[in-house]
Amino acid sequence: MALDELKSAIPDYAKDLKLNLGSVIGNSDLPKQQLWGTVLACAIATRSPIVLRELEPEAKANLSPEAYTAAKSAAAIMAMNNVYYRTRHLLSDPEYGNLRAGLRMNVIGNPGVEKVDFELWSLAVSAINGCGMCLDSHEQVLRKAGVERETIQEAFKIASVLQAVGATLDAEAVLAE
Repeated sequence: MALDELKSAIPDYAKDLKLNLGSVIGNSDLPKQQLWGTVLACAIATRSPIVLRELEPEAKANLSPEAYTAAKSAAAIMAMNNVYYRTRHLLSDPEYGNLRAGLRMNVIGNPGVEKVDFELWSLAVSAINGCGMCLDSHEQVLRKAGVERETIQEAFKIASVLQAVGATLDAEAVLAE
């Protein structure tokens, strides 16, 4: 199992990450599609070849072809949106908020899966990319759809652990060279 291989690659000094990885994926209460879509979208967002290589096959095996594509789409569109909206928010000139984005985001309106799942994946990727505007926006959509805070927290717990695992393993790979 790829998850076990990923856990075994984590060095002893990061034992908490190993335990958390097993917990957030292995003991998650999320439905299978939400869980593995979150895992795949976040694995892509970490930009860690090791994390993506190890988790993608299991995600693909646990997702329908439509959900697999939608999770990759969430990672792709949020890579763009998180930079755009984070920058707009960080600029001190509020007039940028009045300008039309002019960027295509059609996949958000028609992701090919349940809107709640896509929003959850988008929120998790936004957590990795650090876009407060996107986090607020996706969290509000999820809450209006009746999604509990605990479910939303599960998604950003997965994001935080995968980001930390990716950073740790990528650093170890560089240090081993």
